[in-house]
Amino acid sequence: MKRKQIDPETTKESAEDNLCRALLAMRGIGEMRSFLRDLCTPAELEALIDRWRVVPYLLDGMAYREIHERTGVSVTTVGRVARFLAEGNGGYRAAIEHHAVPSLRKRGRPAKTPARKTV
Repeated sequence: MKRKQIDPETTKESAEDNLCRALLAMRGIGEMRSFLRDLCTPAELEALIDRWRVVPYLLDGMAYREIHERTGVSVTTVGRVARFLAEGNGGYRAAIEHHAVPSLRKRGRPAKTPARKTV
């Protein structure tokens, strides 16, 4: 059960901004990895990793079922990532553009509608 907000002076938006600032303050992969491991449960971190892991396959236009077979990530999660990649807040796109691996940036843009699931 989620606790009620203790400090009514802190809005949800400012708490989110503070988290974003903390993430931006990390210097290097080692610090970020440590922070994420402290911040998230193992299951939460695995979910984040799974979501990021399917992005290259979606950019290549691979079918959801094939992505599932290659990664073990559920078809539902693949679909969720595809939807946000195409119609989300632009976060995936920004991360792709800033990604340190040039091959990820060079991949094509997914269609406006995500690839169809195959059974």
